[in-house]
Amino acid sequence: MILVTGATGNAGGALVRALADAGADVRALVRRDVDLPAELAHGDLNDPGSVAAALGGVRGVFLLAGYDRMADTLAEIRDAGVEHVVLLSAGAAEASELDNPVSRYHVESEALVRESGVPWTILRPRTFMSNTFQWADQLKTGNIVRAAFPDVAVATVDPADIGAVAAQAFLADGHAGQVYRLTGPEALRPADRVAILGRVLGRDLVFDGFTDEEARAEMEAAMPKPYVDAFFGFFAEGHLDEATVYPTVEKVTGRAPGTFAQWAAANAAAF
Repeated sequence: MILVTGATGNAGGALVRALADAGADVRALVRRDVDLPAELAHGDLNDPGSVAAALGGVRGVFLLAGYDRMADTLAEIRDAGVEHVVLLSAGAAEASELDNPVSRYHVESEALVRESGVPWTILRPRTFMSNTFQWADQLKTGNIVRAAFPDVAVATVDPADIGAVAAQAFLADGHAGQVYRLTGPEALRPADRVAILGRVLGRDLVFDGFTDEEARAEMEAAMPKPYVDAFFGFFAEGHLDEATVYPTVEKVTGRAPGTFAQWAAANAAAF
């Protein structure tokens, strides 16, 4: 049995489906009943006791970074005899400047997993292709997409590929102690993704990049300033490289990672 936390998220949901397709027994930790191809266990990652209650018969746990009392949760996982933890971290753990809350919680989460006494695999995906859903409201009312950091190329990754790599980590030997950088097959600027999305949708879409001042105002309306500062450090100041393409998905799964065009075609109805 594999316990998947974050099972209603993009990566966790993809992992649940990948494990179910492979015939594995899957238990999903959820806050409410949802339609998933898995046994449901009600709990919350901020509550180690509720995670412990879901660990009966579990040999592997897919864990998200940055939750409260993570050391206690990992102790429960170790004491339950779990054989393998796969942590969903992020490229932010590799940023050149770590004095920001985004990098800090990923670095700290990775350290706790390494020190837990349970065999581990760490996943460091770059920006999810599914972050493009942020543009859906704009595209429902017009053909112009406005977004931050117009000159920054990112090798976005399909969450389905993150799920596929995580599934292999649980189902095959040789993945313990590995740190996997996960990307798609190409680095794209926002305007590139808009152009691809337009071709998929059959629409003449236009990209209009925010200035840094506009981007900061937009972001500070939606998140605390320290997080805004972190993202500006990553992308405006170059503290994080998300443009490098890594071959990890193909090496682990045996197939090429999905392209942004394929992801857009599969999710066109959302736009």
